[in-house]
Amino acid sequence: MAFGGSLAVGAPAQAAAPAIEITKVYYDSPGTDNRSNASLNAEYVKLTNRRARTINLKNWTLRDKANHVYTFRGDVKLAKGKSVVIRTGKGKNTAKNRYWGSGNYVWNNTGDTAYLRNASGKLIDKCAWKKGKGYTAC
Repeated sequence: MAFGGSLAVGAPAQAAAPAIEITKVYYDSPGTDNRSNASLNAEYVKLTNRRARTINLKNWTLRDKANHVYTFRGDVKLAKGKSVVIRTGKGKNTAKNRYWGSGNYVWNNTGDTAYLRNASGKLIDKCAWKKGKGYTAC
């Protein structure tokens, strides 16, 4: 007696895309690195909400390999499909731009990693680069 049929094997599960993604890092601000506030603010990380709902970034952190840490203070609500830019220097926080308040550059031009963690400390996304053109899409 012969038995026929096939055994269906499921495809491996794909890791779900993070709710908030690091979508761009401008690690080498244009021009001379003179630590002016304009130069510091040209160094930034862009985060984008990939979910269908608004996400509150309160107490989330963004950090580099050397453990320089930016913490989102208060309610920072990022709507579906929207982005927020975290600039290294000083400025007035808005829905589209947040300011680290640093007087020094954070992101290394020769290579670094940006880590995004939620309020519980869970790694949500990361973006690494080596020396290159001054910015990277993640």
